[in-house]
Amino acid sequence: MKMNSKRWLLCGIVSALAFAVWTALVMTVDVLPCGVNGTNIGLASFNTWFQGLTGVHMTLYSITDWLGLVPIFICFIFGGVGLVQMIKRRSLFKIDGDILILGAFYVAVIFCYLIFEMIPINYRPILIEGHMEASYPSSTTLLVLSVMPTLIEQANRRLKNAFAKRAISIFSICFSIFMVIGRTISGVHWFSDIFGSVLISSSLFSFYKASVDLSINKRAEKEAVNGIQ
Repeated sequence: MKMNSKRWLLCGIVSALAFAVWTALVMTVDVLPCGVNGTNIGLASFNTWFQGLTGVHMTLYSITDWLGLVPIFICFIFGGVGLVQMIKRRSLFKIDGDILILGAFYVAVIFCYLIFEMIPINYRPILIEGHMEASYPSSTTLLVLSVMPTLIEQANRRLKNAFAKRAISIFSICFSIFMVIGRTISGVHWFSDIFGSVLISSSLFSFYKASVDLSINKRAEKEAVNGIQ
C-alpha cells in the first residue's frame, strides 16, 4: 500500500473513532427532556443555547432542503457513467475500478443514513409538517459532505481542462460551505447533529479515497509489469 493510501486510511479511522466518541457523548452527557414533546436531547445545555441563538429560519431550511437534490443528481451522473461503461464493455467487471468503488461508497452513505433514521438518537428541535423527525446526524449535511468531495476528486482525475477542474472545485467547496452553514443556522437541527455529520462524512470519504488510491496504484503496478513482459 502506498503512503498516500495509508494516510487516507488513517484519517478515516481517526474520523470514525471521533464520530463514535461524539455519538457516545451525545447519548450520555447532559441529556435532558428539552426537545419537542419532551424528548431527551444530549449535550442539552449547549444545543439549546445555540438553537436559541440562531432561531428558526424555515426559508433557509427549504432552500437547503431543495439544494440537497444537487448531490443526489451528482450520484445519478456517476451512476450513468458506470452504466454507459458497462453497456459499451458488456461487463460489470470492466467498469473503471474507481467508479465501482464510488458506487460502493454511495451505497455506504445511504446505509448510514438509513441506520440513523431507524435508530433515532436525537429528534429535531421543531416539528416538520407536524411530525417528529430523527435529527442525528444531519442527513443533508452527511450527503453533501460525502458526495461533493467525490465530484472534486473525479473531476481532477478525469478532466484535462484546468479551468473546468478549478471551477468544479470552487463550486463544490462554496456549495458545501453554504449548505453546512445553512443547515446549522436554519434552526432545524441541533449543533451536535451537524458536527456528527461532519465527522462521519469525513470518515467515509477518507475510506473511499484510500480505496481509490490503492486501486489506482495496483493498476499502475500491473500495467508496469505487463509492459516489462
